[in-house]
Amino acid sequence: MPYASIVCVKQVPDTANITVEAMKEDGTVNRAALPAIFNPEDLHALETALSLRDEHGGTVTVVTMGPPKAAEVLRECLYRGADRAILLTDGRAAASDTLATSYILSRAVKTIGRYDFVFCGRQAIDGDTAQVGPQCAEKLGIPQVTYLEQVIDLCDGVVRIRRNVGHGWEIVEARLPVLLTVVETANQPRPPAARRVMRMKRAPIEQWDLDDIGADLSRCGLAGSPTKVHRIQAIVLTKEGHTEIPPTEEGARQMIHELVVDRTL
Repeated sequence: MPYASIVCVKQVPDTANITVEAMKEDGTVNRAALPAIFNPEDLHALETALSLRDEHGGTVTVVTMGPPKAAEVLRECLYRGADRAILLTDGRAAASDTLATSYILSRAVKTIGRYDFVFCGRQAIDGDTAQVGPQCAEKLGIPQVTYLEQVIDLCDGVVRIRRNVGHGWEIVEARLPVLLTVVETANQPRPPAARRVMRMKRAPIEQWDLDDIGADLSRCGLAGSPTKVHRIQAIVLTKEGHTEIPPTEEGARQMIHELVVDRTL
């Protein structure tokens, strides 16, 4: 039986290269000051959806919310095998927090129509909240399973999943449709296919705005975002050299003492 999957992906600022210009005066992230990359765990969500389609048939639709530049990650998805890509871009959605973002994405999913699975990465590296996926499931009114590591079985509208619980794993079942968030240990994302790169290099990307998905503007953008960032700090370690600590209890006490003195702890 074929299944329809929707994958929510995000283009994020590379948090490994944060500078003092990473935050605007209004408390929002200055994304223009940082290089943009494909959110890592979203790649694993995409691979899970593609693998599911390869085994059972169906379609994979990818959607992202962001400025026109975010179309880059959608093209990456097409290169890897996605069937359809939708860019939700609208200046009125700028500065959306997780509450507004999950609302907008849920409206996009409803506009796409029939679906069996909605996949998201566990979290985005620019916020590390892991809230958008679960909030989206609540707004869609469907079950959710977080921290997916493996789809074990899929039969008669019920999926069995192994999920990571930190120091172990558990097997859970959910009836379709369902939203799943995927962790980086789930799989190894496939690389772009050369033939698809050549074919999709200039393929048009569908573009929607908030009117296309029938969004309530009071729930979008800054107006619909109660979360405010207090500040962003870049920590630079300047100490040179190294200290050798013997692997003994006394060595551990010495290390802790030095960290306290240096106000690291």
